[in-house]
Amino acid sequence: MKVVAILGEGKAGLIDRPDPTPKEDFALVKVHLTPMCTEYKTFKSGNETEKLGHEAAGEVVEVTQPGPVKVGDRVVVQPQYPCGRCSLCLAGDYIHCQNGRDFEKIFGSTTGTATYAQYLLKPAWLLSNIPDGVSYEHAGMAVCGLGPTFGAMRQMRVDALDTVLITGLGPVGLGAVINARYFGARTFGVESNAYRAKLAKELGAEEVFDPNDKNVLQHILDATGGVGVDKAVDCSGASPAHRLMLDSLRRKGQASFVGQGKDFPLSVSKDMIRKGLVLRGVWHYNIGEYPEIMKVIQNSPDQLDRFITHRFPMSQVQNAFESQVTGETGKVVLDPWK
Repeated sequence: MKVVAILGEGKAGLIDRPDPTPKEDFALVKVHLTPMCTEYKTFKSGNETEKLGHEAAGEVVEVTQPGPVKVGDRVVVQPQYPCGRCSLCLAGDYIHCQNGRDFEKIFGSTTGTATYAQYLLKPAWLLSNIPDGVSYEHAGMAVCGLGPTFGAMRQMRVDALDTVLITGLGPVGLGAVINARYFGARTFGVESNAYRAKLAKELGAEEVFDPNDKNVLQHILDATGGVGVDKAVDCSGASPAHRLMLDSLRRKGQASFVGQGKDFPLSVSKDMIRKGLVLRGVWHYNIGEYPEIMKVIQNSPDQLDRFITHRFPMSQVQNAFESQVTGETGKVVLDPWK
């Protein structure tokens, strides 16, 4: 099979690896769509690797035992290799599992772990069936495209009475706009990239504020009658965005940290006790909520078509990475078979 590899700084290409063979509770998935995420950072740094990707949509082509999927099923591939037995996994919060399975010990190599590939191996319980009528392209947005911010908004119980602020409108933040609009919320964004600010408005953001404007906080407060936003999600991981997000919240507001980044100054008294804020760290959604995220996808086809701005054959992965690096993209996807 063909697999993407980082071959040096700013250089990527395809290499050949043996088709993986399933065993135990693992299923073999033929990858039909690979959404691209933060792997472009590895492309920029030049750290050579072939273990790329953590999201995919595809077709089950081989199983070794009866289970939740069968040959021919169309599935979303959920990330990681959690144990499936601990209390977190059993509760659906597998993303936080502390007892991940050793794939290399089971199979003797890491071949089959990458999603930037034509085939992969995954425990069958981490393969979520795609409803009839939903394309692989749209279904593939159920992991990092929409997943982290969907989890955040579900935990914060975002609804049509809320005003939501999203800081950082890269692909994850743009997905947050789609989620916020699905839940009916009035939606604001913060982003300095003009391309992504424009795209966010096309996806439903009422206004996008420039974080480089020294009066950005006042503009957000003015837009909310001086009260502040009800709920907020940071998708940038940037410390100044964290600070702006908390300062923009109303009393008793809620914030979710989705973008992974550096530390920032948090005042327990000023920010949490006196202001009464609820702060959360959110990595993904509970797998039991998968049917609900599929409703977002089924009800947002036009937004998803705008959200996915670039489509490449996997044979042109070099061009795909170069496009991502410009910052002038929404979600970028690969077709492993072209």
